[in-house]
Amino acid sequence: MKIENSISEIQKIVNNWILEHGGYWPPLSMICAIIEELGEVAKEINSLERYKPKKTKKSNSNLGEELSDLLFSIMCIANFYKIDLGEEIFKTIEKYTIRDLNRF
Repeated sequence: MKIENSISEIQKIVNNWILEHGGYWPPLSMICAIIEELGEVAKEINSLERYKPKKTKKSNSNLGEELSDLLFSIMCIANFYKIDLGEEIFKTIEKYTIRDLNRF
């Protein structure tokens, strides 16, 4: 299923899903989930770049799936703390634009 929505709208979808499935975990548990998902992203990149092949014969890359899992976990903690990532990402882009104006 392809959904073309803003980050803020996707956060609302994630929030609704979480509330329908038992609610949010405690913040430290959510951080652990983020770290776990980041490890899975790293494992996929290691495999794609041929630094460390997968143990199984499954050769299809799941990088997109793992990145989406990581994003879902990040959105959960953002929702828990009432942070609109749709707004925050533009602040971050502006920060990097100003900071790195003459860097590259």
